[in-house]
Amino acid sequence: MPKRYWLMKCEPSAYSIDDLARDGETCWEGVRNFQARNFMRNDMRVGDEVLFYASNAAPPGVSGLARIARTAYPDHFAWEAGHKYFDARSKPDAPIWYMVDLEFVERFAETVPLSVLKTTQGLEAMKVTQKGSRLSVQPVTRAEYDIVVRLGRPTGGG
Repeated sequence: MPKRYWLMKCEPSAYSIDDLARDGETCWEGVRNFQARNFMRNDMRVGDEVLFYASNAAPPGVSGLARIARTAYPDHFAWEAGHKYFDARSKPDAPIWYMVDLEFVERFAETVPLSVLKTTQGLEAMKVTQKGSRLSVQPVTRAEYDIVVRLGRPTGGG
């Protein structure tokens, strides 16, 4: 199966690219949207590349790169009464919610802001640039991924 590419959003106050760099690897728990869950559960594979997106940040944008380190498995936090991700409908023998593990790849020197993504040729159809796009897990094309990586790794200098 060919490698796929993703954009995964998280608020830096909850978990940032610096946290992932420190930890090396983490579980991506707490997704409570069925479409995002389905992307993780059905489509993500070990080795898929991820644009790590800082949402609700100043500025919001892609702050670095990650990789899928473990395919989807049940989000056990849904079964922990009192946990912020608890969902009484989800059961160990019939899980509703899933998570994947991410591994750190790279932190960009500067966040590639959403405003730049919206004005960059080749990213016009990228889901995150569309008005009202709030999904926390989104597929991206290889071409979109490559453009964002180039934007995050500026060359030259002075």
